[in-house]
Amino acid sequence: MTSTSNVQNSVNGRIVIVGASLAGLRAAEAVRKEGFTGQLTVIGDEPHEPYDRPPLSKQVLEGWVPADRTALPRQRHLLDDVEWQLGVSATGLDMVNKRVQLADGNTVEFERLLIATGVRARPWPKEEERNLDGVFVLRTRDDAERLHKRLSTKPRRVLVVGGGFMGCEIASVCRELNLSVTVAERSDTPLVSALGAEIGEVAAQMQRDYGVDLRCHTTVLGLEGDSDGQLQRAHLSDGSTLDVDVAVIAMGSIRNTEWLEHSGLAAGQLGVTCDASCRVFDSHGVVSNDVFVAGDVSRFPHPLYDHQLITLEHWGHAVEQAEVAAHNMVCTGAEQRPYKEVPSFWSMQFGVNVKSVGLPTFADEVVVMQGSTERRRFVAVYGHQGRTVAAVSFDQGRWLPYYETHVAAAAPFPPAAPSYDISKPLQSVPTRFPKSTSSRS
Repeated sequence: MTSTSNVQNSVNGRIVIVGASLAGLRAAEAVRKEGFTGQLTVIGDEPHEPYDRPPLSKQVLEGWVPADRTALPRQRHLLDDVEWQLGVSATGLDMVNKRVQLADGNTVEFERLLIATGVRARPWPKEEERNLDGVFVLRTRDDAERLHKRLSTKPRRVLVVGGGFMGCEIASVCRELNLSVTVAERSDTPLVSALGAEIGEVAAQMQRDYGVDLRCHTTVLGLEGDSDGQLQRAHLSDGSTLDVDVAVIAMGSIRNTEWLEHSGLAAGQLGVTCDASCRVFDSHGVVSNDVFVAGDVSRFPHPLYDHQLITLEHWGHAVEQAEVAAHNMVCTGAEQRPYKEVPSFWSMQFGVNVKSVGLPTFADEVVVMQGSTERRRFVAVYGHQGRTVAAVSFDQGRWLPYYETHVAAAAPFPPAAPSYDISKPLQSVPTRFPKSTSSRS
């Protein structure tokens, strides 16, 4: 940990964090732990204090946890003197005068700035249809509360547009609530963009076994409402028409970078680009020592993946990168450290705990090392050009720490398994990711 004297020599003015998110909260705590005693301001566009998002698509939708009980735990002794500006969004950044411009017309000056604005849900593209009563997205606490209330009315059928992790978790909740649900996925399988079609086929069969009406290679052409503006039906590319009361749009996310459009920073649809120390580049490729980024909105190089620029929307990534960014914000150059954590995430759906370490989308082949895909209890390991780059488990998470060490060491692929419980020889196969899919950008 950096000493207080070094911190005070490094930062004399205000630190501003834009984004009252998981990353923003953990960064605020971390700069205080590092010994920073100056003014600290956190700006957030939502009126709520930072809250946890994973429960929104699980416990909140199921009704086990109220949406307003998802606030993230705080180390309050570190944050007693933090200035919270909630319910007001940042609309611009003046790098010359080092000011954040706010929607209410005020400005906030800074010496160091952390961008932690995250992402928002991608809406249905047709405005008239997106405004129908019954069309939802799920990203915020308010989104989850509204959708939970609607699901509790027992709609005839729910349509989930998109078969990524969010879409799969929503479909799983619908089946837990004994609701009829259709998932429309344009690719070969659900989870194909995250895990590839080889493992996605396991997820597809899992959904069908639980009664989901899964339509792959299918897009939604349009949503139709009645004269009162209530969603009534959906028209699909397979030629069918579904009577639906609820449609949940789970078509991915949009990075919140519009407020940086005229800032001169390297920020856009792909995220906010930074170096290994989380320092943001400007549009000319020059790194800033005063502006940092962390969390879902960051676009950063990773040493395990050939230093290619990647983006991640994982809970652990937001925490770990925020802590590195906070450390580097208040330290001198010699004390700064790179962000190089092995990516990890998890999901609970259809009674199965899906966990991952590494970056599956970087791989070109995959092999089932242990267990059985038929029983949906297995570990699959991903390889790229002869080295291990990721591992995914279905109800076999206890083995992942072992494979994580191989990912971190860029060990040969396939690695030696800690034990074998499969009856057939190991055989790697192509991952079968969509051509447009990549966490690299």
